Amino acid sequence: MDKIKYALIGFGGIAENRIAKEGFACDKGRFAPLPGARLVGATDLNPLRAKAVEALGLKWYESTDEIINSNEIDAVFIATNNTSHAGIAQKAINAGKHVLVEKPMATTIEDASLMVELARTKKVSLMVDHMMTGNSWNIKASEMISAGKLGDVNDACFHMEFSYGSAPEEAATWRCSNPEELGGPVGDVASHCFYMAEFVLDSKIEEVACVYYPKTMDMVVEDGAYIKYKMSNGMTGSIKVGFNEPRGGLGGTLSNLGFEVYGSEATLRSYGTMFQLSGHPGEPIKMRLEIDNYSENKEVKIATDDIENIYQHVINAHARTIIDNYPSDGYDALHNLKLIYAAHNSARNGGKTIKI
Repeated sequence: MDKIKYALIGFGGIAENRIAKEGFACDKGRFAPLPGARLVGATDLNPLRAKAVEALGLKWYESTDEIINSNEIDAVFIATNNTSHAGIAQKAINAGKHVLVEKPMATTIEDASLMVELARTKKVSLMVDHMMTGNSWNIKASEMISAGKLGDVNDACFHMEFSYGSAPEEAATWRCSNPEELGGPVGDVASHCFYMAEFVLDSKIEEVACVYYPKTMDMVVEDGAYIKYKMSNGMTGSIKVGFNEPRGGLGGTLSNLGFEVYGSEATLRSYGTMFQLSGHPGEPIKMRLEIDNYSENKEVKIATDDIENIYQHVINAHARTIIDNYPSDGYDALHNLKLIYAAHNSARNGGKTIKI
């Protein structure tokens, strides 16, 4: 089968620099073409983005409908604002297009459930860009834990904390001002922590309890949250997310985006592996994975295999489900959305434990 031909719907900064240039290898000086996927074109509500699209050798489409109705497009990558994800995805699925969408897949559980059912009915592949599972250090961590390198694991903490929203212009953005977009620390970054915990620890989260941080910022959404979770294998852990944590600046912020996994024989710590970076030369920090085996009084850095771009990892996986005729129904992303809603529900009810 020929390469799956994609079009991007939404062409903001992340779509251009991460998804198009890196994910679809439009930056030909840095990346080789993908084996099973090719980006054909893009559209955006802002017509001034046409120049940026065409500068990458892509076709500019005048509208989302033009893409969805095009016979030259097999799949769409939706990178629009959160509240529009479901409507565009449902329209694309009904037209027989395969769909890869930025998280969250939808902003309501009802819309997300409909997307899953539509994908199953139409036999198209629906996936969400949970890209951090493609990070080489995160993959290595999962393999080490599965192989018993830490002994018996009974705790883990995943955290994404930084400063955002203290300036008026930041507080006015959708992440800080519009809860319906599922921004805020819980919707925007705890969502990453949820799927990463499940990936690294190889088990699904089945209940959560959450409390919001004390309110210190002048923005509509929560400042941050502390979340306890329990997994189907009985393991428990925690998640810490916040928009009110300066962390010293850019270096401290980026290196703090990671996790610790605690076992009876060793602790595994990651630095900077839960972000938009892949580990390529020239990125602002050097990611690392370290193991502390307690007895030698030192932490040993863990080497990884060849680095794969995290966005390419997701795109390749989605394209492969189409080529192999084994479509994904997106249920894992529906589960992720349920965890977001459960965390908010818990926090609004005094930290009550919510089963998924």
